[in-house]
Amino acid sequence: MSRSVGRNVVRKDGTAKAVGTARYVDDLTFPGMLHARTIRSTIPRGRIVRMHRRFDAAGFTIVDARDIPGRNLVSLIQEDQPCLAEGEVRHAAEPLLLLAHEDRERLLQAQVEVEYAPAPALLDARESTHVFKEIRIARGDLDTGFREADLVVEGEYRTGHQEHLYIEPNGMIAVPEHGGVTVYGSLQCPYYVHRALCVLLDLPEDKVRVVQAETGGGFGGKEEYPSIIAGHASLLALKSGRPVKLIYDRTEDMIATTKRHPSTVRHRTGVMRDGRLAAMEIDVLFDGGAYCTLSPVVLSRGCLHATGPYRCDHVRVSGRVVMTNTPPNGAFRGFGAPQTLFAADVHMERIAEQLGMDPVRLRELNALRPGDSTATGQVLGADAAALDVLRAAVSRSGFHRKRRAYRGTGRGIGLSLFFHGAGFTGSGEVKLKSRASLELTPDGVRILVASTDIGQGQRTVHAQIVAEALGLPFEAVEVAAADTSIVPDSGPTVASRTTMVVGGLLKRCAEEMKARLGALTPRAYLRRHGPLVITKQYEPPPGLVWDDDTYQGSAYGSYGWACDVIEVERDPVTAGTRSPRRWSCATARWPTAS
Repeated sequence: MSRSVGRNVVRKDGTAKAVGTARYVDDLTFPGMLHARTIRSTIPRGRIVRMHRRFDAAGFTIVDARDIPGRNLVSLIQEDQPCLAEGEVRHAAEPLLLLAHEDRERLLQAQVEVEYAPAPALLDARESTHVFKEIRIARGDLDTGFREADLVVEGEYRTGHQEHLYIEPNGMIAVPEHGGVTVYGSLQCPYYVHRALCVLLDLPEDKVRVVQAETGGGFGGKEEYPSIIAGHASLLALKSGRPVKLIYDRTEDMIATTKRHPSTVRHRTGVMRDGRLAAMEIDVLFDGGAYCTLSPVVLSRGCLHATGPYRCDHVRVSGRVVMTNTPPNGAFRGFGAPQTLFAADVHMERIAEQLGMDPVRLRELNALRPGDSTATGQVLGADAAALDVLRAAVSRSGFHRKRRAYRGTGRGIGLSLFFHGAGFTGSGEVKLKSRASLELTPDGVRILVASTDIGQGQRTVHAQIVAEALGLPFEAVEVAAADTSIVPDSGPTVASRTTMVVGGLLKRCAEEMKARLGALTPRAYLRRHGPLVITKQYEPPPGLVWDDDTYQGSAYGSYGWACDVIEVERDPVTAGTRSPRRWSCATARWPTAS
């Protein structure tokens, strides 16, 4: 029998997407369904005096904060964000009022005027004193490191808001049924939405069902924000007693939803004349926007990656994420690390310029190696591959030759070396207690996980892992829908954990099932013994110790390592640039003991 891992297979979702039968949330419809719309604030800060409806309310379902049966909040890390603003406005585009009508054109024509008492808005994170989270990471003695250094190089690096720009905008449908509500939506984390709805609607867990529709991209933008849309649709559905569809258009999606956190990162680095790093002092400032959302976790990963994949005996990283009167920022692919890694690697270029040193040689000298320790004291294993990916990318791209040849020509070539922790930080995976199940079917097995496929191929990868471990054909492995009524909580589909962590749980399920089956076929086992479902819960790799208070220990079970090289050409007439060629070399391995 051919293997499933290490060869091309037909994607589980490939045919439906190719022929157009895959059903996204806006393809779904239910009898008697209403369309919904969100009325939003037009000022960044102030008090709501009153709202005036400038339309005939006949046939409309109207919901404000007074209609919320549970607690008016979006349940996440901090309980600071209301589902609907109640008196106070803290950012532009904050949800104030919900409307639903069966005629979408009448819905869009409905006018609501909001009278405000405006207040001064805080829009600059550097001026904010409202801190959502502070983090400090320290290693060695910074003063000693700077005393020993031959040169001190300083730099400040900024990044702005960034839009996810998934192809499919956010959307949800809520259906009132069985004394509760079922929600279908474009989302990454079914159990995030499930928990938020239970709190908002004051419903028991068994009265809330969340089902992922086919999802056209997420990148973090559909991690925590769908809880808000699901809440809005559900409030309208429960009040009207009818299914309600709430789909954002592109403009609303870009204006109202979370973005990548803007950042200001300051580096002060002591270096020796030969290029060795002697001291690294890094200050990280993130703009969290009006509410906390996932900002503490974003800051955590940002600070943990702030040194870049470089070794240094004396390090201090100070980070904080603060409140401003801008729409809340949240999860975005990389989760805080791209901002700080950008700063770290641009700063390495600045150091190379100051020393008059080849930038590749500088990185080779300082790159983390097996046996080195990170700023948190984590000793890296044999999978530390910074040098491997750096040398491979430099060789494949002809970096040195081209760098010499392009000087003074309007062309250039540059590189970045980086790493990325896999899975939740530190004790995060232990706290999640993720579970995965494998159910025997007459023709094979069915995977039961809450992990969602958002275009990255999760269904296919999980099926490959299970087929390989069981010794069954790939085609014999089904993948159940991410539906909270039938799948266990496998944790969120974020943080590079879906293959490594959840896939690892499925591998363990498959290994036990294979032992239980013995020489029997699935059909024969079911006839003889009855139903069989194997469930496994996450267990940390041996030796993974982490202290949330001191930020010391093993931050991640494993890291991915990568180096990108890019060529750039500048048009002398338009000053526009293009990138005709790129190279990327990467590697990642998960400890086998997990």
